[in-house]
Amino acid sequence: MTPLDNPFAPGAGTPPPELAGRDALLESIRIAAERTRRLLAARSVLLLGLRGVGKTVLLDRVHDEAQGAGLATVMIEATDRGALPALLAAELHRTLLRLSRQQHGRDLASRALRVLAGFTSAIRVKYGDFELGIDVPGEPGVADSGDLELDLVALFGEVGAAASGSGTALIIIVDEMQYVPKAELAALSAALHRAAQRRLPILLVAAGLPQLRAQAAEAKTYAERLFEFREIGPLDPGASGDAIAKPVRARGADITPDALRVIVEEAGGYPYFLQEWGKNVWDVAECSPIDATDVARASAEVTTSLDAGFFRARFDRLTLAQKRYLRAMAELGSGPHRSGEIARMLGRKVSALGPTRAQLIAKGMVWSAAHGDTDFTVPAFDRFMRRIMPGGEWRG
Repeated sequence: MTPLDNPFAPGAGTPPPELAGRDALLESIRIAAERTRRLLAARSVLLLGLRGVGKTVLLDRVHDEAQGAGLATVMIEATDRGALPALLAAELHRTLLRLSRQQHGRDLASRALRVLAGFTSAIRVKYGDFELGIDVPGEPGVADSGDLELDLVALFGEVGAAASGSGTALIIIVDEMQYVPKAELAALSAALHRAAQRRLPILLVAAGLPQLRAQAAEAKTYAERLFEFREIGPLDPGASGDAIAKPVRARGADITPDALRVIVEEAGGYPYFLQEWGKNVWDVAECSPIDATDVARASAEVTTSLDAGFFRARFDRLTLAQKRYLRAMAELGSGPHRSGEIARMLGRKVSALGPTRAQLIAKGMVWSAAHGDTDFTVPAFDRFMRRIMPGGEWRG
């Protein structure tokens, strides 16, 4: 057993060798996409889950399968700087160019390109650094008013007609959707809602942190009817075991039941953690089968690797006040915690800590499942905070 043959792939959005435990979810999205192509009713899908549960990997699989099925796709990653319309326009431009070169529906695709040109000119006023060269004149009076919601509804109408005329569907895939500002999320929801009413073949498959459900509801009251919210949690023990054992055996090696049990327990069902365990256990194992001794030897390497990458990358983006807030949460345990409890740990008033909490929510570090509750969005981040800030200085 050598690192050269290691099948495991820890990384941001890196596809695992075995995508375990998600078959039913992927099949439901395949059905929704095909129903959309056939102009049958299907709800857009929002995948909600903590960091490390594999949301990005799932979106990549949805993208690949949609393209393989001959569907048009748009894939973007939202950022904490907003500008979803600009990102969407750039990807729609590429898609419409492809459709305009096809035999069927080219006239509708060409019209949609002209409408997109007008839309782009209108949003450039708001997104001043946005550059997108569309070599066609705009379609006057369509999607160019400067009102984002009205314009996006009109644009989706033209894009949907172009997709229908080409005998396909447009699958819009958005990662990190919790970063989309309320006004942009409202406009996107309105455009999807109108497209659904008109039975236009447009489907959104997006992923975000758990707070996305509340954000969608705040943006549009009909969000619960427009979207199908799917909770993406840790894998069950059987799927977790498959995620480790199947890649090992595919390489002609094996792993003992005791070793597998320990890895499954330590990883807590989180796909990213499973990949880190698989990689490091493989690297330390001298021969097959991998046993519990190999797992014990790899434990420190797993912790070091997670601390240096998965956890540290997020920690380094925080201010000192934000780090102290999270350290107080960590002192209380894994969560969720009441705001009053956190304030008492820091010797501060709840109102004084409100801005810090809001900043951490905006950065995607914490979320609130209920009013006054705060929880980590990163699994095991409480243990990391206790390791990296072990003393009492964080109390300020």
